[in-house]
Amino acid sequence: MGQPQKTIAAEQQIQALGYVLQSLREQDDVEVLIKTTISYIQQQFDYSLIWIATYDRLKHALLGQGGITPDHDTKLLHKRVVLNPGDLLEQVVIEQRPLGLADLRTEIRAAVWQETGRKFNIQGTVFLPIRYRDRCLGLLLLGSERWGYLLPAEAKARLLIVLGELGAVLYRHEMDLQQKQTKRPDEPLLVLLENLRTLTNLDQRLKAVIETTHQFISPNRTNVYWFERQGRYFWCRMSNQLINIGRDSSQQPAAGMTVQELSELYYALSVNQVVWIGDARSSLESHFTAKLLQRLKVRSLLAAPIIWQNDLLGFLAVEGNEPRIWTETDKNFVQSAAGLISLVAPVESMESTIKIIQDDTQLTSQVAQAIYSHHDLHETLRNCATRVLARLAATRFLLLQYDLDQHNYQILYQTQPHNRRPLAFTFHTLKDMDLQMLKSATIAVEVENLNEDLRFLNWRSPLIENNVRSLLVCNCAQGHAPEALVLIAHENHRTWTSLEKELFWIVAQQIGVIVHQWQLQSDTKQQQKILHGIKQCLYTLEQAQNEKNEVRDNHLERTALEQIAAVLNCPLTLLLSWSFGQSCAEIIPGLVTEHGFGIVTNAKVSIQAEVLIQWALAKDGYLNVNVDDLPSETKKWLNGSGIGQILVMALRTATDYQPTGVVLIADRRERQWSQQSLNATEILVDQLAWSRRQRQITQLLESTTQELQQLNWYKHRRLQEIQRTAVILLGQIQDLGIPTNELTQTRYQLLLRQLDHTTASMTGMLKLEQWQLHISSETMPIASFLKRSLERVDNLFKHNKLWTGVHNLGQSVEEQESVANSARFKGIQTSDYPSSLAIAGDIVKFELVLHELLVAACHRCQSGSRIDIWCRRLDDQFLELSITDNGIIEPQLLAALDHNTPKDVLVPSFLNQPPGLHLLICQNLMQQLAGELQFYQLPDQRIVSRLLLPLAGGNS
Repeated sequence: MGQPQKTIAAEQQIQALGYVLQSLREQDDVEVLIKTTISYIQQQFDYSLIWIATYDRLKHALLGQGGITPDHDTKLLHKRVVLNPGDLLEQVVIEQRPLGLADLRTEIRAAVWQETGRKFNIQGTVFLPIRYRDRCLGLLLLGSERWGYLLPAEAKARLLIVLGELGAVLYRHEMDLQQKQTKRPDEPLLVLLENLRTLTNLDQRLKAVIETTHQFISPNRTNVYWFERQGRYFWCRMSNQLINIGRDSSQQPAAGMTVQELSELYYALSVNQVVWIGDARSSLESHFTAKLLQRLKVRSLLAAPIIWQNDLLGFLAVEGNEPRIWTETDKNFVQSAAGLISLVAPVESMESTIKIIQDDTQLTSQVAQAIYSHHDLHETLRNCATRVLARLAATRFLLLQYDLDQHNYQILYQTQPHNRRPLAFTFHTLKDMDLQMLKSATIAVEVENLNEDLRFLNWRSPLIENNVRSLLVCNCAQGHAPEALVLIAHENHRTWTSLEKELFWIVAQQIGVIVHQWQLQSDTKQQQKILHGIKQCLYTLEQAQNEKNEVRDNHLERTALEQIAAVLNCPLTLLLSWSFGQSCAEIIPGLVTEHGFGIVTNAKVSIQAEVLIQWALAKDGYLNVNVDDLPSETKKWLNGSGIGQILVMALRTATDYQPTGVVLIADRRERQWSQQSLNATEILVDQLAWSRRQRQITQLLESTTQELQQLNWYKHRRLQEIQRTAVILLGQIQDLGIPTNELTQTRYQLLLRQLDHTTASMTGMLKLEQWQLHISSETMPIASFLKRSLERVDNLFKHNKLWTGVHNLGQSVEEQESVANSARFKGIQTSDYPSSLAIAGDIVKFELVLHELLVAACHRCQSGSRIDIWCRRLDDQFLELSITDNGIIEPQLLAALDHNTPKDVLVPSFLNQPPGLHLLICQNLMQQLAGELQFYQLPDQRIVSRLLLPLAGGNS
C-alpha cells in the first residue's frame, strides 16, 4: 500500500515543477518571477529562511529581491549586500557553485547572515547561484533550523531546474534593459561632426568637442591637454569649466604636467591606447594609478590620445571625483571625439606645415648639393650639420664610423655650441639588440630621456656627463650593419615629430653615401700603398737572391725587414734566426729609424726560453703583444724605451716543415694595426720564409751536386786506370804465347775470357754511363733470376744462420710445377718456383736491387730468423716479389720511405745515410725501370719489401 502513495507524491512534485516552469517562461515582470519562485520553494521544501538576491556586476553587490523569514521581516530580505574578498557569498558568486554550511550561526565568513542565524536559530544553510551561460545573475539562500547542509539529490535537481529557468529569464530581462539603457554615441558624434564643419578656429572646435563629450558621458570635468615637445610637458588647453585656458594662465587645473610625472600615461597614449581608471580597476600599473589620480586630483579617469601622423599632440580626458566604471560606450565615444580633434588640429597650422615641408625639401636639396659639390669631407659635413641643427633645434651633431681594428666607433666629425667642449670619450661597440634595431630601422631612432631609456646603454653615462639628455640616431646604410651613424643631441629632454625624424633619416642616408665613397677612396689609397710596398719588397727579395754576399751578411733578411718596415711605417723590425739543431737564435736587425727603439743585437736569445719565440711558434699567423706582458728576460735585449706594441710571426712555410725564425715588428703604445696592414705583413713574412727556405735548399743541393761530381769524376778516372792496366796485361800475356800444358792452357783461356768480359763490361759502363744511368732491356726466367740473387747472398745467410724460403703464391695450376730439385741450394730451404715466367728489363739493375733488399733484411734480422720470398703474378704485366722478415726497423725510416709523406730536406733524415739511403736509391731506380718498390709492416710486425717487376711479353 506504501508504493502507490510514493507514486502519487512524485507525480505531485513533477506537476508543481511543471507549473512553476511554465509560469516563469510566461512572465516578464521580475518581481512576479521572484515571488513565484519563492512560493514554489516554500511549498515544496521545508526551509524557514528563504532569500533571493540579484547580482550587480558593476557595483559587485547583491540586491535582495524578497523571501521568507520566521518573523516576516521584509526590510532584511530587501537589503543591499556588498561583496568583499573572503566572504562566502562572494565565493559562490565568483565560483558559481553551490555551497553548504552545517551551522550558519558559527560561520564568520557569512557575517551578513550570521546574526540572522543566531536570531532565528538557523543552522543548516545552502547557497545556490542563479546563473546562465557562465554568468552569475543572483543567489538563493535556504536556511533550516536543522543542523547539517545535505540536500537530497532529487530535491537539488528540482531546485537547479527552477533556478536555471529563472536565470535564463533574468538574463533575457537584463539584456533587454541594457539595450534600452545603452547610449547611442553615433547620434551626438554626427551632430558634433556637423558643428565642427561650421566653426572657424581650433579653440572653437575644441570647445564643441568638450561640451559634447561632457554632455554624453556626464563626468565632473572634461579637459583637453596639449603636448609641448620642447620640454616634454602637457598643459591644459581647454576645459568645460574654464574655456580657452591660455598656456600661461594661473587658473588651469593640473597645468604643466611633465612626461616624467605622467610616464606610463604618456607611453600608453604614444602607442594610441585609451587609458581608463575606474572603481578599483585600471589599464595602467597599480602603483602608478594612485600617483596619477593624486596628480590630477580625481578618482576616475578616461583619456584618449590625439595623434596626427604618428605624433602625439595631446589627449582628451574625462575626469570624475568619485570612482566610476567606464563602459565600452564611454571609451569608444572619448576615442572617437579625440580622433575628430586629430583631424581638425592640423588645419589651423596648415600654412605653417606647408612652409615647413617646403623648407625641408630645400634643406635636403641643399644637403645633397653640398655633398656632391664639395670634395673636402670636413667642409661638406660642416654645411650639413649647420642646416640640420638649425632645422631640428638640436645642440650637437656627430658622425661616427665603426673602426673594425679597434672595435669601437670613431668620431669622424662633430660640432657643438661655442660654450661647450667637443666629446672626447670612446663610443664603444653597441649591444646586439641595439645593432639589430639600427639595422632594421626605417626612421631615426629617438631617445627622449637618456636617464630612463635602456637603448644605447653603452653610451649613456659619458653622454649624460656631457649634458646630453635626448638623442636622434640614424644608421647611414638602411638594412645593413650600422658602420656609420649620424647623431643629433639636445641638452634637455625633448621629442621630435615624425616629419622631423623622416627628414633627419633622409639627410643621414645622403651623408652615408659620401662617407661610403670617402671610405672606399681611403681604402683604395691604402691598398695601393700596400700593393706598391709588396711589389717593391718582392722585387728587392728577387734582387737579393742574386747577390753573392747575401749569405755572409744576411742581405736577404735585412732587405725584407726594411721593406716590411716601409709598408707598415713602423720604426723597428728584426729577425730572430736559427738553424736546425741550434739552441740560441741570432738577432738580425732590419731597421731602426727612431731613438728609443734600440735593441741589444749581440745578445744570446734562447729558443726554448724566449717567450716571444715560443708564442710565435704556437700561433698560426701573427700575434699582437703589449710590452707590459713581456718578462724581464726579454726586456734585457728588447730594451727600447719607446717600444709599446709588438707583432711577432714565425717564418713558417708548411705545417710539416720546421720554422727557422721569428719576425718581430715594434711600434709605440698608441699604434693600432689595421687589418689591411696585418694582411700585408703576413704576405711579406710568408714570402721571406719561402725565399729563405729556397735559398737554403739551393745551397744544400749545390753542395751535394758538387760532392757527387767529384765522386763521379774520381770513380771514372779509377775505372780508366783499371782498363789501361788490363789492356797492358793482355798484351803481355799474348806476347808470352800459349802454354803447352793442356790443363794450364784451359785455365789460361778461361782467365783470358773472364778478363776480357770484365774489361768489356767496364768499357760499356765508361762509354754509356759516364754521367747517367743507361737502361738496357733483357729477359730472364724468374727461376734463374732468383737463383743468381740467392747465390750472391749465400755466404751472408750462412754466416748469420738464416733460413730462406721461396714460395709460389696465387699462381694458376699449370704454373705450379715443382723445381725444388734444381733450385735447392746448400743451406737454403726452397719451395716451388714458377719456372715458366720470365721478367723483362735491365736485369743487372734488377739483381742489384734484389741484392740490396736481401742484404738489408739480413742485417736487421737476428740469428736463426727466417726470410721468405713470395712470388705472385699480379696480371699480364707485372710479377710481385714480396720479401718478409722478422727484423727490427725504425718507424721513422718506414715513414720516410713512404712517398706520400712530405720530407723536409733541411732536417736530418734516416734517408741521408745507409741503409735508408741505399733503399731510397733502389726505390727511385725501380721507378725508372718501370717497376715499383714499397716498404711496409704487417700487423704481426713482419717487414715487407714489395717489388714489382715487369713480365716479358708472350709468357703465360
